[in-house]
Amino acid sequence: MASGRVERDGEQPVLLVVADSLAYYGPKGGLPADDPRIWPNLVAKELGWRVELVARIGWTSRDAWWAITQDPRVWAAVPRAGAVVFAVGGMDSLPSPLPTALREQLRYIRPPALRRVVRSGYQWLQPRLSKLGRPVALPPKLSVEYLESCRDALAAIRPELPVIGTFPSVHRCDAYGQVHTGREPAVRALAAWSAEKKVPMVDLAAAVRGNVFSDRANPDGIHWGWDAHEEVAAAMIDAVKNARRLPESAESEQG
Repeated sequence: MASGRVERDGEQPVLLVVADSLAYYGPKGGLPADDPRIWPNLVAKELGWRVELVARIGWTSRDAWWAITQDPRVWAAVPRAGAVVFAVGGMDSLPSPLPTALREQLRYIRPPALRRVVRSGYQWLQPRLSKLGRPVALPPKLSVEYLESCRDALAAIRPELPVIGTFPSVHRCDAYGQVHTGREPAVRALAAWSAEKKVPMVDLAAAVRGNVFSDRANPDGIHWGWDAHEEVAAAMIDAVKNARRLPESAESEQG
């Protein structure tokens, strides 16, 4: 990732969000990145910033690392960023009894008739085997290693740039057997990383639990309704504002 100029006074900062589909799905499905109802845009509107949303369905912390190092949109946003949010990690903690690589490679199977058969078999097995609760898509230790690599890479270029993480959301998704035993180990690992590296965290579960377990959420049981996006936005706004004040507070204490 190439270095460049830093955010300057009077310039509209960028909120760089590296995320999975929770950042851009609503109660009826996926939405364009500029939809004003999704939480990244709600945050940016409140702050008077603009958004660069780099996200895709199914992304894990490993995908965040690939985005940070390989996506030129990220490279362009980092020099102008006011804060970076890693809204990934929830997918890491979901049961993945069949190899993640298998799921990601289904689209490449040819001929199409064979692909449909294999996909149907995967979709039949996944929810049934998910009731085992393990293994998860990424072990907590590996998730943290990827996130720390992302944070460290950004700090090498913009040491003053606030980085904010997230604790996993909750779900009631049949595709994962309504099982989420991997969440608590992930939370413990992320909390330890947060404490060690002084990374502010937003607890997605606390913000969205009421919505996810209601009839206002997406029927798939994993994506959110609009009040959840609003709750996440409110928590994220506080986190960004507090993180932006931290360097000033530290300087005043030193003085």
